[in-house]
Amino acid sequence: MKSFELLTRRRFLTRNAMGIGSVALAWLLRQENLLATPPSIPRNPPVFDLKPKSALAQPQARAMISLFMHGGPSHIDLFDPKPELTKRSGEEYQGEIKYSFIDRASKKLFGSPWKFQRRGQSGVEVSELLPHFAEIVDDVCVIRSMHTDINGHEPSIWYMQTGKSQPGRPVLGSWLTYGLGTESQDLPAYVVLTDPGGHPVDGVRNWSNGWMPPLYQGTVVRSTEPRILNLEPPAHLRGTLQEQNLAFLAQLNRDHLARHPGEADLEARIASYELAARMQTAAKEALDISGESEATKKLYGLDEPVTREYGTRCLIARRLVERGVRFVQLFVAGQIWDNHQSIQKTLTDCCRKTDKPSAALVKDLKARGLLETTIVHWGGEIGRLPVTENHGAAEKAGRDHNGQGFSAWLAGGGIKGGTTYGATDDFGHRAVVNPVSPNDYHATLLHLFGMDHAKLAYLYNGVQQTLTDAKSCRVVREILRHG
Repeated sequence: MKSFELLTRRRFLTRNAMGIGSVALAWLLRQENLLATPPSIPRNPPVFDLKPKSALAQPQARAMISLFMHGGPSHIDLFDPKPELTKRSGEEYQGEIKYSFIDRASKKLFGSPWKFQRRGQSGVEVSELLPHFAEIVDDVCVIRSMHTDINGHEPSIWYMQTGKSQPGRPVLGSWLTYGLGTESQDLPAYVVLTDPGGHPVDGVRNWSNGWMPPLYQGTVVRSTEPRILNLEPPAHLRGTLQEQNLAFLAQLNRDHLARHPGEADLEARIASYELAARMQTAAKEALDISGESEATKKLYGLDEPVTREYGTRCLIARRLVERGVRFVQLFVAGQIWDNHQSIQKTLTDCCRKTDKPSAALVKDLKARGLLETTIVHWGGEIGRLPVTENHGAAEKAGRDHNGQGFSAWLAGGGIKGGTTYGATDDFGHRAVVNPVSPNDYHATLLHLFGMDHAKLAYLYNGVQQTLTDAKSCRVVREILRHG
């Protein structure tokens, strides 16, 4: 038969009998609910939501605020005094050093230009750069033995945020909200407060859900007003009409989702739209600090230009956890703590911006009875070397990266205050006493939230993935009030 000739009905049925039979069989199997489910779609797909979930054990913490300091704060100038380094400043360092910038490298020891003093009833030594931190030192545990063993910013950030020094994995906030959901159904479970100067280094990956459903990604609140766009509906849609429209839309979405089970992106999109509707009231109230007392605003430094912006975000963070948000993370623009040169000026500027607001957050949480159940974290991804980056003039001296040993601090939520843990060597180069890896840090946090780091798992690519993903990590019980 030539291509232009029409097929007769008999010829068409003869040629396509197998096709029609397959269609009919598939239709009958579907009617009887016997159609096989493709391997890519589970027969009973898991349900992902942000409803509050019970922990395996009694939790000591219910929320967390992470003050992430990109760039690598210099521990030997802030939290980890080194008399031997000061004594031998200017001498050649005899140990091995891994530099990030060999063309500017030096082995000349560089003692801290700032003095340390014992503060609080605990007598923890604190740099003069941190006068406000000195006021909360009895509520804080300073970990002086953090290490990633990586000098680069991005791999160390990934390690600190996701548990591995590689991109593409879910961050800590995603794991917490996946495991526990959130107490508030009218606000995001995981909120990101960015700097008006721009995103941190590595951008949006700092709050990525990785291979988890998008539901667990951090929700960014804008750094300037309006902090969330389009919260107010148009005047002609407010009231009963808006409620009816939202109810109708919700029903359409649910019907659509029922026809597409297991579609994580669809579930997340619907959940985000529904949350957006509820946020029109809740978020506006939570982000409005106008009702805070003048004393509170002054505590956070809102009356001073240098601390106003960061202080505002710290105050908003307190208001969010107060209203049931599970995890809040504050970032700085770029990597301001990356003090390769002129450290005497740049490190001072960093401390002026963050010291007072950070301390105010701990004080305010404590005064409101929230510190008992809220963990506050302060720290970056690396520290700085004990030798100088030689830029010629003394005022231009800086410090290169150091992933072998650095400091961070924790307060609240079951943390033992007024303590230090671990130690670096005499020059602050390497963690040598009770080293704490990012996986140890994560295991300890999950423990405080009532979860076992080895059991909180997510199935991805046929493998049960965990945040720590390391058999050798441990819960650092020595820094906990109740072990």
